[in-house]
Amino acid sequence: MIHLKDIKYLCGSKEIDSSPIQTYDDDVCSFLSELSETLLRSQETKQYPDVATFAFWCRDSNIKKLKKEFGDLQYQMGRGLCFHITPSNIAINFAFSYLFSLLAGNANIVRLPSKDYPQIHYFCNIMDKVLVGYSKIHSRTSFVQYSKDSLATTELSKIADARLIWGGDETIKTLKNMSTQPRCVDIAFPDRYSICIIDCNKIASSSEYEMRRLANDFYYDTYLMDQNACSSPQLIYWLNSDDEVKDKFWNYVYLCVKEKYALQDSVAISKYTQTFVNAIQLDNIKIINKDNLLYRIKLKSIPKNPEELRGRGGYFFEYDLKDFNELYAKVNAKYQTVTYFGIDLDKFKKGIIENNLRGIDRVVSIGKAMDIGVFWDGHDLVRELSRKIM
Repeated sequence: MIHLKDIKYLCGSKEIDSSPIQTYDDDVCSFLSELSETLLRSQETKQYPDVATFAFWCRDSNIKKLKKEFGDLQYQMGRGLCFHITPSNIAINFAFSYLFSLLAGNANIVRLPSKDYPQIHYFCNIMDKVLVGYSKIHSRTSFVQYSKDSLATTELSKIADARLIWGGDETIKTLKNMSTQPRCVDIAFPDRYSICIIDCNKIASSSEYEMRRLANDFYYDTYLMDQNACSSPQLIYWLNSDDEVKDKFWNYVYLCVKEKYALQDSVAISKYTQTFVNAIQLDNIKIINKDNLLYRIKLKSIPKNPEELRGRGGYFFEYDLKDFNELYAKVNAKYQTVTYFGIDLDKFKKGIIENNLRGIDRVVSIGKAMDIGVFWDGHDLVRELSRKIM
């Protein structure tokens, strides 16, 4: 392990064993099962929905299911040391990044967000306690923090056998220019853009119970992370447009948000300011807002680069879509997730292939935008972070 004075160790070992182990190693599976159970038993976990989601994801039954689905593991093992550069806007993302690499069979050095999220400290404290009983994993785990001007990223990149890089386009460009080992595998998760497609006909035929559930699911896709997640939709496309039906959907969303969401002053000011910017920059728009909790920017045409339309904290653009082809014509490599309600999923996915699109890696129902897994951004993470001995 490289020792630099400005590194702070929050969890795991300061002296890391960088040797790989078998993919879906039995000790790893047992460790994750115990970590899951410990987190789910703790009352404090209820304060952090993202931690609870992680704990539920790595429960024993899910890990066993993934292990079975992977197939033959007899000669599958990790690559060695994986260095993780995790995003600052999603508190618990680092835990999932670590999880995928650990399942692949790698030792891991994880750079945690520098932002002081309380759930990070809580998670690390729990994990350190569980790691005590798993020396093989403890010696291959190190969660660290350091400042942006530190040389740690440069030095750790030199010794890594793989890197998981989460960040903006410029951050990734800078990291890719750093010196790495010849066989180092880089998997980068750059800035992405996500949208939502809703069929008004489906909304019109939905019961009050179904609408409340849909609004709640939409809330978790968007407001829970203030639309900061790359998978949170920014632009809502409507099929079979009907203004009354759209109002019905947004009214249910508003009621859900009013009950659950705590609007920060900075977000409120940002949304208010953005309306003026959009009014100047975009032609033919109509702005509808409700108590500053919900802004709707109705577009009469799709701009040249719709992926530049972004909001936060409940600021949505919307457009009446004529057909899927109108959308396909705008899709580029920036597009990541499409959430949907009421569309023909098979038809839409076939259209992605038939139109040779570079973007759209996920198509999931509303409420599933944040469901991260071993397949992400088009990558089969456990396979790509491991190697097969032939």
